Amino acid sequence: MPFGRFKSGAASISDAVYLEVIGNLYGTTVPILIAGGCLAIVGAISVSATGDRLSAAPTIVGVVVAVVRLLGVLAFRTETRRRPLLDRAEAAVWEWCYAVGSVATALIIGLLAGRSLFVGDAICLVMAVGIAFGFSAGTVARLSLRPVVAILDFAAVGLPAVVASFMKASDVPHIALGVMFLVFIVAGVEMVRLSYDNTLNQMSLKRKFEQLARLDPMTGLLNRSVLATDLAEIIVERGSAMVAVHAIDLDHFKAANDRFGHPVGDALLRQVAARLSSLAGRSDLVIRMGGDEFILLQGAPQSRGDAEAMAQRIYEMVSAPYRVGDHEIVIGASIGIALSPDHGRTVEALLSRSDAALYRAKERRGGYVFAAEPARANGDRSRQRAA
Repeated sequence: MPFGRFKSGAASISDAVYLEVIGNLYGTTVPILIAGGCLAIVGAISVSATGDRLSAAPTIVGVVVAVVRLLGVLAFRTETRRRPLLDRAEAAVWEWCYAVGSVATALIIGLLAGRSLFVGDAICLVMAVGIAFGFSAGTVARLSLRPVVAILDFAAVGLPAVVASFMKASDVPHIALGVMFLVFIVAGVEMVRLSYDNTLNQMSLKRKFEQLARLDPMTGLLNRSVLATDLAEIIVERGSAMVAVHAIDLDHFKAANDRFGHPVGDALLRQVAARLSSLAGRSDLVIRMGGDEFILLQGAPQSRGDAEAMAQRIYEMVSAPYRVGDHEIVIGASIGIALSPDHGRTVEALLSRSDAALYRAKERRGGYVFAAEPARANGDRSRQRAA
């Protein structure tokens, strides 16, 4: 498959899938250990059995490269433990580091295989060629979602042996070996293409189903299942900085739903969801908890005043009249606010405190209440009823 086709496919990978791919590259040290160990064994035997000192150079370099790659895996794991959510640019740097190490290993194996054609020892030749074929087979499984790197690996591991084989043009078995390497390179690229398409489709479908499971089907907002994951991550990322949880309950919605019917009630909920979404910033989340209850998670308020201003905007936006078909409907909102770290540092604590504040706000039928503080009235608007 052309490089352009692979690159265009890679560009279409979502950030979440791309980060998962890079994480998988660094998920195991076994291939690196096997490649480095086999290089050391074959190189040592070749030097010992044939006295060929030129075989020692790729052997030593190969072991050094394996050690550096192992240190790279440890560094990646340390970084992702410290900061689990890398951005795409950072992940691209880690991919580049992995690619350099992988291609370097492939080239060293290819050079050792090519050199084994000249030492005149059949056992050494079989071992060196065996490593080359084994490494190439592993490349299909390990790098199918990084196809450009896989193709470079195939070229690096195969071309030195092809060139060495064709240098012995008078020897038919060596020419056959060179042709076999060429065929194997072409077949490997085709296998990468098939594996790339299949694996990418599976990962994209997996992510799509996971995303659908996080959504409320009526409003398109996130559902309550995200609180245990997304809110927990935001709290950890913000550390001692503030996070605001606005628990929102619609006042007089039940009356409107009973009066105008469930289809109108559903349309009203979708309009409320749209208004809340329009208020949310890039670091905020809007969640439908169920029924007429929502949460707006303010991910990066700079102060308590920012959280209070957001609560006021929520109240004013939700309380403005709605037009659903021929009906004009007016409802209200009660809002309970909990701040991290002041009111808790866990999901459970913040939800509990915001829910308690919401209960107190509902007693006023319209307004916002900070956790463990008296309610703030919102004038006559808090006494509006459904039209």
